[in-house]
Amino acid sequence: MGVTRDKILMCPPEYFTVDYVINPWMAGHESSLDIKLAKTQWQNLRGAIEEVADVAIVEPQPDLPDMVFTANAGAVYGKKAVASHFMPHERRPEEPHFKKWFRDNGFELLDLDDKIGFEGAGDCLLDRRGPWLWAGYGFRTEIQAHQAIQEFFDIDLVSIRLTDSRFYHIDTCFCPLTDGFLMYHPPAFDFDSRMAIESRIPPHKRIVVDTADAGNFACNAVNVGDIVFLNEASEPLKARLMLAGFKVREIGLSEFLKAGGSAKCLTLKLTEPVRSA
Repeated sequence: MGVTRDKILMCPPEYFTVDYVINPWMAGHESSLDIKLAKTQWQNLRGAIEEVADVAIVEPQPDLPDMVFTANAGAVYGKKAVASHFMPHERRPEEPHFKKWFRDNGFELLDLDDKIGFEGAGDCLLDRRGPWLWAGYGFRTEIQAHQAIQEFFDIDLVSIRLTDSRFYHIDTCFCPLTDGFLMYHPPAFDFDSRMAIESRIPPHKRIVVDTADAGNFACNAVNVGDIVFLNEASEPLKARLMLAGFKVREIGLSEFLKAGGSAKCLTLKLTEPVRSA
């Protein structure tokens, strides 16, 4: 019997633009997007992922340029999903389309209170060894969402606070990897959060990402097995990942960086088997 492949949700960039500013990366890029290049880059990422995982598609919708960032559709655990409720009003019209996709594909869906901000797998990531969720707050997800997520998924949850507006979701600066490794940019988090991370991830499993690599969205990576797909990484970071047993695949995603996203933002892992403690 063959190994079950991971399944990853993506949305084609048919209507992708940078028409408004909802994070620091977008400023100044409102008219500089090369949509033809963006479509090529997205296809390159999809093609690379399809070598090792199955890709499901949610249809893009007119006037919703950021639907391409499916990481923010919601958070998935087993056959349960918590739908996002976006802080920026510009993205709220995406919500019914993602909710419909989850329901149509057999997920039990939790609708959070509309007064609580939560932005899906951008701020909710499973550790790849320990039986817990890492959940971010500080900019686009509110800590009030964490208890409801913990109870719905019935899993331990570790809250970590972001303090740098350039890293507005944890998936921009924090990437749990196979076998309990963690690639992350410590300055993006407050002291207590860094202590929480260090108390759970032993030193030999921590892959610290410096300012330059973090600015190139190296942490915003897609990890499938021993492969790490990312926009760009320095030679020292690639060496550290390879030393930990990973193969690094660099896929240029410059046009999506202009909107504050990269490989991980463009994907949502749908296969997250329920763990026992």
